[in-house]
Amino acid sequence: MLVKRTIPLILAASIGFLLIATYFIPSTEQWGATAMEMFIILSAGAMVLGAGNLIMLNLSKISNKNPGWAYGAITLIAFFITLIIGIFKIGALPTMTAPDNPWTAPLVGQPGVPFWWIYSYVYKPLTATMFAMLAFYIASAAFRAFRAKNIEATLLLGTAFIVLLGQIYAGVWLTSFLPDIGSVDGLARYVASFPEASQEFARAIALQVQSGVTLDNFTFEGVSYASMSLDQQAMAIEMSQYLNGWWYQLLNGLRLENLTQIILDVPQKAGNRAIMIGIALGIVSVSLKVLLGIDRSYLGSED
Repeated sequence: MLVKRTIPLILAASIGFLLIATYFIPSTEQWGATAMEMFIILSAGAMVLGAGNLIMLNLSKISNKNPGWAYGAITLIAFFITLIIGIFKIGALPTMTAPDNPWTAPLVGQPGVPFWWIYSYVYKPLTATMFAMLAFYIASAAFRAFRAKNIEATLLLGTAFIVLLGQIYAGVWLTSFLPDIGSVDGLARYVASFPEASQEFARAIALQVQSGVTLDNFTFEGVSYASMSLDQQAMAIEMSQYLNGWWYQLLNGLRLENLTQIILDVPQKAGNRAIMIGIALGIVSVSLKVLLGIDRSYLGSED
């Protein structure tokens, strides 16, 4: 009981409180650094155990010819190739500090070495392919799962539909008739509505309005707003009121790509922060239970 329960509880509590103290007591920072080095050593041992478990499970699957044993063989081959290249630093280039000793060279940050080639041309493409395939499954599952049975489900379905459309060209095309603030094409359509003789002036003023220039600071061909003709001043006032008007801003916000960004920046970010705060509070609660010995589930059963 002493070895299985009491000593692990004392170790967990003492190290946990020590690491907490390093954030508040400067003199204990070195203790925390030493503890982190110990964790790195323990992590290396855990990785060895995990690698051994991976090898044993896949060897058992291959020897018994279980369904999917070929994938187990591919996993082991890739594992050993990567392990051998990493341990022996095959193809590693020497560093400037030790040009005759390639064993000191980092493998990940050296373009062209075998380890970098595996990461760039095997791991990353496979990861991208996996997520690309998952996107279709997620969209299909969302379509089957979402049912507008009540107001909450309808809001969720509508929001998901808007966000999905706003990420693709079809959504941009569907609302392309709405004004687009900051877009060269949208500005060109607005300027084209003016008489041809005034389009150059309208283009210059519109660009200044979109850049946030105030009315008194407008200029055209070196002429300030105060020195412009009455017709030009009237046109500048009209354009400033039009482009800065709330309804123009509203129509621009209703474009699907802009509406999607608003959803991601405001309600989605607010909900995400609330979830993260809840997770943080949960972590604090569970950590205190472990440190105080209230939660002992990590020690296993009493037997």
